[in-house]
Amino acid sequence: MSSTAETAEKAPMVLTKKTIVLIFSALMAAMFLATLDQTIVSTAMPTIVGELDGVEHQAWLVTIYLLAMTIVMPLYGKFGDMWGRKVIFLVAIAIFVVGSFGSGMAQTFWELIAWRGFQGLGGGGLMILSQAIIADIIPASERGKYMGPLGGLFAISSVLGPVLGGFFTQHMDWRWCFWINVPIGIIAFFIALFALKLPSHKSDKKVDVLGIIFMVAATSQLILVTSWGGHDYDWNSPTIISLIIGTVVSAAIFVYVESKVSNPIIPIFLFKNKTFVLSTVIGLLLGLGMFSAMAFLPTFMQMASGTDVTGSGLLMLPMMAGVMLTSIVSGFIVSKTGKYKIYPLFGTLIAGIALAWMTTLTADTSMVLIGCMIFTMGFGLGLVMQIIVLVIQNSVAPELVGTATSTNNYFREIGASVGTALFGSIFTSRLADKVGEAMSQAPGSGAGAGGAGAGAPTTDSLTPESVASLPGPIHDLVVNAYADALAPSFWYMVPVFLVAFVLAWFLPQLKLSDVAGMVARGEAVYGDDMGGPTRGVTSVSGEAAAGLGDSSAGSSAADGRSPQRLSTVSIDDGSAPRPGVDTGTIHQVEPDHRVGPGADPAKDQYRLR
Repeated sequence: MSSTAETAEKAPMVLTKKTIVLIFSALMAAMFLATLDQTIVSTAMPTIVGELDGVEHQAWLVTIYLLAMTIVMPLYGKFGDMWGRKVIFLVAIAIFVVGSFGSGMAQTFWELIAWRGFQGLGGGGLMILSQAIIADIIPASERGKYMGPLGGLFAISSVLGPVLGGFFTQHMDWRWCFWINVPIGIIAFFIALFALKLPSHKSDKKVDVLGIIFMVAATSQLILVTSWGGHDYDWNSPTIISLIIGTVVSAAIFVYVESKVSNPIIPIFLFKNKTFVLSTVIGLLLGLGMFSAMAFLPTFMQMASGTDVTGSGLLMLPMMAGVMLTSIVSGFIVSKTGKYKIYPLFGTLIAGIALAWMTTLTADTSMVLIGCMIFTMGFGLGLVMQIIVLVIQNSVAPELVGTATSTNNYFREIGASVGTALFGSIFTSRLADKVGEAMSQAPGSGAGAGGAGAGAPTTDSLTPESVASLPGPIHDLVVNAYADALAPSFWYMVPVFLVAFVLAWFLPQLKLSDVAGMVARGEAVYGDDMGGPTRGVTSVSGEAAAGLGDSSAGSSAADGRSPQRLSTVSIDDGSAPRPGVDTGTIHQVEPDHRVGPGADPAKDQYRLR
């Protein structure tokens, strides 16, 4: 038996509808910031890397942010479970705002990359803690109604990001892509400061320092392999071989450390949970395919279709509509029926079909047809993204919600980082070859001249503006080179969604818990407008506390007081019990209701429920 929350010193938090709305508002603001910044540079990327001479390394603008988010996600989840989430959440917002300001002030490409990485350290906390806090205050059986709008917010910010990025680049300065986060972040900070009334914990468990070190080492080296391999370095070069060996060794040591320490960052026993494993792998594959496509689609619109930066962002609106439609509708249906398995099945299949359709893109493809392709992609993604998070959270004990949520997101972002880096490497390598071929065919260029004689720009300084200013024949050659380089690259991601589709068939259908995480842990009780303090309080035999008229919980509910919870206990056998199983709450028994032979009225008596 182990104590998971010491609530004898202070009364549990009361969850009312107003409280939930306030907390949810703060989480929405934070999630908006984190998701907006994953895509806002996509339309501005050609201009940014052209101005800072970093076209050959443009994938790093997206990769470094995702890498930084990935590294810190398990830390935010674990530390939130250990110490409470409010203070850590505020720290994450502060880091994100400072990183955004620094990114906007960067004068060189690699200075910008460094600030983007720092910004990602905060962004990872915003996403993880938001999802974990939702699980703390809303039961899984009702969470779909809230996860749906979150999916819609993700869609809005993902599409608004390219639009804002294009607007700032075209009408102001690309640096506003980062500075816009500063005022929004400050507002989110103060909303969270006053709206998040969450408990803090004291934990005497040791921090898994060794696990953190080897997790960071393995993750960083893996991303470097996928980013540099075949592009900056040959795959058989000493640098890449050393990084591959380092990744394998660090990962192996990390797994060993996690199996031995008492308080691992990522508990190994989670991987004995079939639902957790399948959902996590599906999330990883989803991240690998989704983010790589979204990161480079606006670039395709600009360079291949001749659309300006704002127009290429607006063209992503159909994807927003698709994600919003299916995420909100599926969330409400899941909350009503309790059934979720069908949505990942259809979602992964539809997204895979959409990606295959996108391989037919050319410079001459109509905007209407492109919009239909993107809408289909969003329609599929909306059926999967938030449902997978809900399934993960429902499959573990309330005490592990933060850890499980962050682990799932960690592997999803691993997929996103690897996918974006790999896809970016494939695209830029093909682009360099295609542009080189195009320039060799340009009028007035000799063999091997690469188009220099025609005054064509090099790939290091290729921007939408420079392409638009090229002479007609050369302009067409370069535009077609972009189309030829990007569209076929989507084929590499189609099998990813098909594998996710197969895995979704084996996803178990579990009953959704009707108790919020904080209530299950004894840190909160429901207010009268949410069912009263006795909602979610059950006896060891499964009887509802409200049905036991002689209980202190019943007496307290009758006079409007919350039951006095002294501590929450759980049975820990090394596995991950379902929410509400093998847990109980110790209540002080009122003197008038004490029972048992020889009960001394002068002594306190307690009852375990």
